[in-house]
Amino acid sequence: MPRPTIEFWFEFASTYSYLTVMRIGEAARQAGVDLEWKPFLLGPVFLALGWNDSPFNIYPPKGRYMWRDLARLAHKYDLPLRLPSRFPRNGLLAARVALVGAREGWVEPFAKAVMTANFAEDREISEPTVITAILDALGLPADDILQRAQAESNKTALREQTERAVELGLFGAPSFRVDGELFWGNDRLEDALAWASGGQRLPPAG
Repeated sequence: MPRPTIEFWFEFASTYSYLTVMRIGEAARQAGVDLEWKPFLLGPVFLALGWNDSPFNIYPPKGRYMWRDLARLAHKYDLPLRLPSRFPRNGLLAARVALVGAREGWVEPFAKAVMTANFAEDREISEPTVITAILDALGLPADDILQRAQAESNKTALREQTERAVELGLFGAPSFRVDGELFWGNDRLEDALAWASGGQRLPPAG
């Protein structure tokens, strides 16, 4: 019998994706659930909703709440946190590289390293030098990976994955899909794992 699987949709500029990226791998392994890592870009998703920026910037009270909430949760999970000097950062290059990593099996350590760079070290993850340093530290062939990440076929694949997110009705990150069931937000990770494991079921919606 195949193991249950969760689609994990995340964005490198997303604060709550940081929390989830840092803990989902171990949580899924303990639950006996496989992960499909789905990097995508929130910019086109927000534009489809009529926003030209992060809602945390568009609505300052919501933004102030988010940063305080992030600090509380980072402390809860024992994760380092350093507020980025620029938010949201451009995660396009990192997402392209992560798409290669998802195909080749090294996406989890790469994603964790990028999130750490962004939200714990205040490093500019849009810079090729930063991504190169991360790949080098992981013992991966940085020049080769960056070349493949920037190939037109991979750019198209990320664009199509982002378009797929819109088609599926995703409106934020992190998001989880289990057999068509959508869960949104870091605080729904455990619910998504329970659903995948068969611990939760409801009649079909509608």
